Amino acid sequence: MDSTMIRKVTGTAGLIATLLTLVELPLYFVYSGPPPDWNVFTRSMFGLTGLTLFVVFMSGIRYLVKIHAPEYEWAGGLATAAGLMWLTVAFVSTGLEVGAVIEAPEPIDPTIAVTGTYILYGSISKLLMALFLCAFAFGMAKARLLPRWTIRSAYVLAAVLLLFVPSMYFGNNPADFYAANGWGTTATMGGVMMLWLGSVSIALVRAT
Repeated sequence: MDSTMIRKVTGTAGLIATLLTLVELPLYFVYSGPPPDWNVFTRSMFGLTGLTLFVVFMSGIRYLVKIHAPEYEWAGGLATAAGLMWLTVAFVSTGLEVGAVIEAPEPIDPTIAVTGTYILYGSISKLLMALFLCAFAFGMAKARLLPRWTIRSAYVLAAVLLLFVPSMYFGNNPADFYAANGWGTTATMGGVMMLWLGSVSIALVRAT
């Protein structure tokens, strides 16, 4: 498979994954109290499908850097590894949420009931996302495959994400912006990351 095909497959998978994930996010805010089971299952289905397609996106990064800047393949490999680790954490978090709903005798809010998701969605995800962004930016800068804004924005976003790593010290109230699972730490930064990934995916598809 040549570079053009890998680029298009990687970008297309990332774009579709972004759209599916962005559809998932509003479903978290439909109900002020515990959401019904169908809501949790539906948003999880969108999210899991999107995460699966992001595996394709992350895997393509290494090969694109390898083709266009072979001596910096390690950077592409690091970006892929960090990205896949982040996706694994997201898979586990979603699995814990769905599992809590299935086992609960009455409707619950899984984002509150499953304490393990606090740090998974928060500090752990932010560290892995920042590592992915830095490795991606460095590798793509050497490959010279994407516009400069993708490189600069990746570094800026990585710095912002790192600011949310200490959120574990500020409780676990989802209504708080800067909490372990607060709406700023999880939903806002997750949404910004998805928008960035979608923009980069479009840039990949359009790259010459």
